[in-house]
Amino acid sequence: MKLIVFSPTGGTHRVAVQLAQSLGGVGQTIDLCCADADFSAVSFCADDQCIVAVPAFAGRVPAIAVTRLRQIQGHGAAAILVAVYGNRAFEDTLVELQDVLTEQGFQCVAGVGAIAEHSIARQYGAGRPNAEDLEQLTSFAQQIADKLARHDHSAPALPGNRPYRPYAPSPMHPQTDAEQCTNCGTCARACPVGAIPLDAPQQTLETCISCMRCIRVCPEQARALPAALLAGITQKLQPVCSQPKQNELFL
Repeated sequence: MKLIVFSPTGGTHRVAVQLAQSLGGVGQTIDLCCADADFSAVSFCADDQCIVAVPAFAGRVPAIAVTRLRQIQGHGAAAILVAVYGNRAFEDTLVELQDVLTEQGFQCVAGVGAIAEHSIARQYGAGRPNAEDLEQLTSFAQQIADKLARHDHSAPALPGNRPYRPYAPSPMHPQTDAEQCTNCGTCARACPVGAIPLDAPQQTLETCISCMRCIRVCPEQARALPAALLAGITQKLQPVCSQPKQNELFL
């Protein structure tokens, strides 16, 4: 199983790997977070089977992931679509992903909406995917495998709207604690959009997509959102994120 994954904080990758391991194992991995990769060199064929997994950013596929997916050629490869979200909603993520991949020549055969820890307000979806989630994803994989074994490449009916909801980039840019930062450059090298200068890693440029990858990878815990901003978004999400959501399969 080939993986095409955009997973800034790791939750999306964990879901994708669980599905792949239950579908015969992980083969090639295309990391859409690599800012300097040549995705136009990536091409598949009709015999290939892929898991394409992205997080939901405000109910949409992250714009940078769309840009990079549009450089990849499917040539009839079967694609299992995965939208991972922080216990709020994935909204139009799956239908947008389906449209992009269909345009690139993939056959979209299944969709999964899966829960992981929220990348910003981490108490929502904390610990997910948990053992119960992983068991359910294994069950989903078996149902997908059965469909593929029948050579059934029919497109699933996916929830979502066309036109998609407006894409609203988040203005929440992490800041650096200068006293804790050692200028090691780990965050700069890991940033999916090059929004942290390698020669000035305490800065965050306006091209930041608020993916929170720099916060997760910093070995000194020197990067964080401003406390007041984090408290505000946490309170705003509380009504819609507190009740545990369930994973969903669409065949």
